[in-house]
Amino acid sequence: MTGEAVVGAVSLTDARLTDVPLTDVPLEGGPAEIRGAIRVERTVRGGLLARRLGAAQWSQIPDDFMLASVSQSAGIRLAFRTAATTLELDVLATKMIESETAPMPDALYELVVDGALVQAQPSSAGNRFVFTFERPEAYIVPGEPDTLRFDGLAAGPKDVELWLPYSDEVELLALRADAPVEPPAPVTTLRWLHHGSSISHGYVATRTTRTWPVSAARASGVELTSVAFSGNAMLDQLTARTMRDAPADVLSVKAGINIVNGDQMRLRVFRTAVHGFLDTIRDGHPDAPLLLISPVFCGPVEHSAGPTIQDPSRTDPWTISAGTPEEVAEGKLSLSVIRAELQRIVGERSQTDPNLHYLDGLELYGAADNERLPMPDNLHPADDVQQLMGERFARLAFGPHGLLRG
Repeated sequence: MTGEAVVGAVSLTDARLTDVPLTDVPLEGGPAEIRGAIRVERTVRGGLLARRLGAAQWSQIPDDFMLASVSQSAGIRLAFRTAATTLELDVLATKMIESETAPMPDALYELVVDGALVQAQPSSAGNRFVFTFERPEAYIVPGEPDTLRFDGLAAGPKDVELWLPYSDEVELLALRADAPVEPPAPVTTLRWLHHGSSISHGYVATRTTRTWPVSAARASGVELTSVAFSGNAMLDQLTARTMRDAPADVLSVKAGINIVNGDQMRLRVFRTAVHGFLDTIRDGHPDAPLLLISPVFCGPVEHSAGPTIQDPSRTDPWTISAGTPEEVAEGKLSLSVIRAELQRIVGERSQTDPNLHYLDGLELYGAADNERLPMPDNLHPADDVQQLMGERFARLAFGPHGLLRG
């Protein structure tokens, strides 16, 4: 969260010089729980991959961009209880990157103890998933695993969450501690299942705990499972079926921006796609509170049609629209059209589905907010806006009269 102190961080280089006896903690069948995953796969190396898409839907992934997005670890964390003062986690990350020679970006592994973020350790190691939209056939360049060490933790029993970076696929190879590790307390709070675009996934946020769904979940004391897929919130049935089959007490779907980004649908198809997505979710969760959220403010496509493109006159990332307001009258979609349509659909369906609710995305981030806290690329929220959205969603969805409190 913005402004939250990270205390006691130790550099990997210095920490590895410390001679602390550590004991292996089994990852499979052991005391540590992988939370925020739809399912967990065992790899050929004997490691574990937390997946955010159902097994039956994996073979239906349509392209390498979606494969990268659904493979990344948004909202995934290890949870356990321990008196350890030193922890180590061995991982093999896979990072989406534009070339074999581009510098590998750091990603942060965050340690939360008794609800407070106490350390964040960076790693730039791992495989390269080489992909660009100009050459969309991706390939992998193998890399090296890394060890994240968290040292100098307070003595005594404590509840630990180790959040993986939302930007990377992370194969968990080994966990070690200098004291016994016990299972975490059972989940007794609401289990929240959320789907959205890169704005929910976290793109351009500096770390996982600063993404708005994680921020909202931590503030509200609910258990998040994120099926937010950067660039791939397209009302796909493979996503709806994953949500249908996943355990959840409350659910939310934030839809619209990716469909306009790619100019993927016209109004007539969008209407039936929304109904179909909601119908599929209701097949598995007929009575659970379900919140449909429309897009937050995005100036280029508020009243113009998509697709969105990068401004060719600028060297920095800056989103503009290649569409026009006139094309909206011909059936193309703008965000204002999508908001009106989603509100209409929920209004009609809620006559027979009283647990279906609508939230206008402008209540999370609107035009006035954009004047005060502009997005750095005119599309994606940085930490300040992620924080704002998380605070507002926690109140609107999980507050005393929240839409997901039932």
